[in-house]
Amino acid sequence: MSNEELISKLQELLPEATLQQGNDFVELTIDSQQLLPVLNLLKSSSDLSFNFLFCETCVDWKTHFTMVYHLDSTHYRHNVVIKTNLNRELPEIETACHLYRTAELHEREIFDLFGIKFLNHPHLRRILLTDEWVGYPLRKDYEDPINMIKL
Repeated sequence: MSNEELISKLQELLPEATLQQGNDFVELTIDSQQLLPVLNLLKSSSDLSFNFLFCETCVDWKTHFTMVYHLDSTHYRHNVVIKTNLNRELPEIETACHLYRTAELHEREIFDLFGIKFLNHPHLRRILLTDEWVGYPLRKDYEDPINMIKL
């Protein structure tokens, strides 16, 4: 399926979403409350079959966080990027672990480095830093007194 065909199909299935052609991938922007229904639809749709989450990350924009999910269809060989914004004051979102096993480690890393809370995650705890570590090093407001990095 070409990106144009993919955009057309996604517009048909998700009329409330914002779609655009990125540099490499079709980008779908949704409300954070719609994440699980959208992921479930994209995975279960026989026309799309997005069965593999190959990347999940977070972007800190100082005013809000954006969660970014890269999905692949190993059957059809097409990709999509899903983006959703989170409130900076209460950064939490439902986990995607029960839909994609690869989400478990991605979400632990995001929790550890950005402080995003993944609701209903089976093992949400630090993965890289010690339990005593204070703060979240990939946030733009993180201050490192040793390296004196300020963004």
